[in-house]
Amino acid sequence: MAAGCAFYPKTTVRPAPALVRLNVSDYPDFSDGLFLDNLAYGISKSLEYLNRVPAERTFQFGDDSFSALHLRRSLETLRDFVETGPGPEALNRFIADRYRVYQSSGGPESGQVLFTGYYEPHLKGSLKPDARYRYPVYAMPRDLMVIDLAPFSEDLKGKRIVGRLQGNTVVPYPDRQAIEADPAFARNAPPIAWVDDRVDLFFLQIQGSGRIYMTNGDFLRVHYHGANGHPYRSIGRLLIDQGKIPAQEMSMQRLKAYLHAHPTEVDAVLNHNPSYVFFKTETSGPIGAIGVDLTPGRSVAVDRRVFPMAAPAFLQTQIPVVDGNGRIDRWMDFSAFALNQDTGGAIRGPGRVDIFWGNGPYAQIAAGHMQHKGHFYLLVLAPEMQ
Repeated sequence: MAAGCAFYPKTTVRPAPALVRLNVSDYPDFSDGLFLDNLAYGISKSLEYLNRVPAERTFQFGDDSFSALHLRRSLETLRDFVETGPGPEALNRFIADRYRVYQSSGGPESGQVLFTGYYEPHLKGSLKPDARYRYPVYAMPRDLMVIDLAPFSEDLKGKRIVGRLQGNTVVPYPDRQAIEADPAFARNAPPIAWVDDRVDLFFLQIQGSGRIYMTNGDFLRVHYHGANGHPYRSIGRLLIDQGKIPAQEMSMQRLKAYLHAHPTEVDAVLNHNPSYVFFKTETSGPIGAIGVDLTPGRSVAVDRRVFPMAAPAFLQTQIPVVDGNGRIDRWMDFSAFALNQDTGGAIRGPGRVDIFWGNGPYAQIAAGHMQHKGHFYLLVLAPEMQ
């Protein structure tokens, strides 16, 4: 039977598009749970990025493409209208009259988007190591090489490798376990600072940026500068699969509590994720992948291979309602405008979006517990409106 199949012509099945243009009658209700607060500011940050790129650069929205100039006008038009303080009815009418809306196809099983959150963590640290502050926050290693493979073959367009020279050969860069076991690693990657908690440092790498508070009250802003090129693996999934944390209880807070309660397991659990992040200092931030300051509640991390960066978006999901004791009382439906301003190692495909929540207690709770499905849309000014 298998051999017989060779006599039939092969057919190519085109994958479903990641973004599908909606009819106006299918537009969602554009109600903003943040009452449009700081949306204009977030839009201004996307415009900062677009003002730096060539006006003719194209941005893909499903099967349609638009120039950077057109995307800039889309954002400016939305910003100018938002600044008038419109009510929900006027806002929905404005979008229906002027904008095309595209919906993410979501994950392959559910057709929905999984929303998670991230935040700016605060760590305790020192500029010099001692018995307490002994975990280094490494700068980008001098011997790390990022090689664009596109010049070698058309088939390798968009591909790159991360490695280092060993003799005349490029070899993969060391993984997490090898980096942490190498006492001489600091020679290639001078530490920016030392922190007092290895688990907190691990989660700083997951979040991508944070503040390190020194003993004198000063702090450093550290930001993602690069990584060792190894794939991200979820330690949360590892502990669920091992039956150590029930899936329904999984959160960043639960992970931290487990690791602190089981210090002998920390090495094996953390080394399950071979990816390792290196940092640089910044005077502002956190800064997203397009080089602009992130806006709490507005900036989202997406897969830039799927979604156009800097574009205006709209999301529908659930967020936690927190009581006076800092515990989650319930989850409520939430919708808001957002901006595609960041990326993330675990954010892949049309079914994943990560919301930046800023810093502070609520941000940490939302970032640590959000794993809720919903819908994600992108907006662009209709061509006839330009």
